[in-house]
Amino acid sequence: IISNCVINLCPDKDAVLNSCHRLLKEGGELYFSDVYSNRRISQTLRDDEVLWGECLSGALYWNDFHNLAKKCGFADPRLVEDAPITVDNKEVQDKIERGGDSDLKFFSATYRLMKLSCLEPFCEDYGQAVIYKGTIPRFESGWSLDDHHYMETGKVFPVCGNTYNMLKQTRFEEHFDFIGDFSKHYGIFDGCGTSIPYKSASGEQASTTSGGGGCC
Repeated sequence: IISNCVINLCPDKDAVLNSCHRLLKEGGELYFSDVYSNRRISQTLRDDEVLWGECLSGALYWNDFHNLAKKCGFADPRLVEDAPITVDNKEVQDKIERGGDSDLKFFSATYRLMKLSCLEPFCEDYGQAVIYKGTIPRFESGWSLDDHHYMETGKVFPVCGNTYNMLKQTRFEEHFDFIGDFSKHYGIFDGCGTSIPYKSASGEQASTTSGGGGCC
């Protein structure tokens, strides 16, 4: 399932994600871009029709989205890319500031949500690795599963158990060689964090090649 910047316009996002999960086969994927915020949006702004039309008031706080995705069966949401959204309309910006939300920030972000019953709540280390074959069309030199899994062709790439399964139990299997199994556990996978995932929120270069500024 592919979607571009429409889920934020749906008042019942729980129903949308539940329906997507129900429609997907095991190993299927919801790949979509949408608008998110760095904090929960006040009810005053949520009730503003103009801001809804600007695709802002319906934006989910990023961590609420992660928790909602997990509740709907997508155990390990993967961020592919993100970019800050600048509010260039003075009227819109004034409305946000009048509501006491001057520190509210918005982001355009693309996610992969995999329907896999074998995924764990956190990234666990089983000593596994994969080797990308370079066989996905237009990605002969390397391919990105998400914003922190860029795999060069022919190079051994260590992965957590969830990433292993996202590649092994989906349409991507034919494009990889797999090293290891789940026979021994080595603890949490290094670098598995819970802070805001958008690089653009901390002033780092946004995890996108399409530039920033606008919506999706």
